[in-house]
Amino acid sequence: MTQYARRTFLRSAAAVVALPTFVSLARRSARASARQPMPLKFVAFYVPCGIHMPAWTPIQVGVDYRSPPILSPLANVKDNLLVLSGFANTPAKPDGPGDHASGTGSFLTCRHVFKTDGATIKNGISVDQIMASQLGRDTRIASLQLGIDGGSGVGGCDSGYSCAYARNISWASETQPLAKAVRPDLVFDRLFTGLEPGVSEQERLRRHAVQKSVLDYVQADAMALTKRLSRADRRKLGEYLDGVRELEKRTQLHYAAPLPKPTFARPASAPSFPEHVRLMLDLILVALESDSTRVATFMLGNAGSGRSYDFIGVSGGHHALSHHQGKEENFEKLTKIDTWEVEQLAYLLERMNTRREDGSRLLDESAVFFSSEIEDGNTHAHHNLPVLLAGQLGGFLPTGCHTRVPDRTPLSRLFLTLQQGVGVAAHRFGDDGHEPLEPSSLGA
Repeated sequence: MTQYARRTFLRSAAAVVALPTFVSLARRSARASARQPMPLKFVAFYVPCGIHMPAWTPIQVGVDYRSPPILSPLANVKDNLLVLSGFANTPAKPDGPGDHASGTGSFLTCRHVFKTDGATIKNGISVDQIMASQLGRDTRIASLQLGIDGGSGVGGCDSGYSCAYARNISWASETQPLAKAVRPDLVFDRLFTGLEPGVSEQERLRRHAVQKSVLDYVQADAMALTKRLSRADRRKLGEYLDGVRELEKRTQLHYAAPLPKPTFARPASAPSFPEHVRLMLDLILVALESDSTRVATFMLGNAGSGRSYDFIGVSGGHHALSHHQGKEENFEKLTKIDTWEVEQLAYLLERMNTRREDGSRLLDESAVFFSSEIEDGNTHAHHNLPVLLAGQLGGFLPTGCHTRVPDRTPLSRLFLTLQQGVGVAAHRFGDDGHEPLEPSSLGA
């Protein structure tokens, strides 16, 4: 067993499994010292095609707001939310048409992206990467970029805008988007296997071929660790490893690794869209809980997604429906889609809000940012964006209310505030972020 930066690992020559914090180990190693604050975390959750704002925006301002239909799935975590109205990402406005790609490219950078469908892309560093430069110093993975829809970053995707803008929200520099992972099995492997330099691709394939669990490799280390834990922590370890194994089974179920020399080609099955989303959210949860990373981004779809939501009884592509033309039947369909999207956020937040053995909660240590590239799919507006923050970021953020900031307040100022909350001394961000907001101004 190895402890590093308050984390515990189970190790073998072929695998490493990161574990959550155990109270009994922490007490043993630091009985005389005061309890240290838990590491802070940031998650960005992107949904495409805007939101039907009349069914999103609360009428009341303050702590006594009534949740409109789209926000109703968040009832169990309402006290941990900030619903924020009035923010604008003005730099996201495109040069001519192309609001979806331009808005997605600017989603976390608040920079006016250079319009091109060639190699001359130019954006800015995204807020998650600035946070990763601070929060990722003590983690094995500096940041995790996940999503559902893949696709190349080469070529044009929206009215002359590069696919690099339409398919990525995380940017390491002006010219370097960080491609998201969309296959759950490969994300699982990154989190739980192949962490030692000597582990080969052949060994990874052999493990898949014999259907051997990553937990089988670290069984001896797990048994040794169990002897050092309290009864409560032994139960916590068992539940955590059961969860890892269940997640492993689900990823293996949908993506069977191919044999090195298959006798015939047969495509691997893929999970349904809802299961795919839940798998990715579960992987984010286990990555945060094990402190494998403290920064994660998730794209529920690419810019201007045309996905059909037949599984919730909504026919027609999302992008086409978002151009609602003021029709009531389209409003109803968009409300169903948007409510389902928020249900996925609620799934993530409720699990982050579960109390640990020591009484702490992951959500208390985190800030989860939820929004879209535009306000409304018909107007393509980049002001009055649907913005939601969840979590207290270690007590830095107020929660439990709907706040209406002055109209067209730069979103970049909110991102400056979040940077301040994780210890980044920044005074400018994006094209229009010149000073952070006071955290108290976000509360009631």
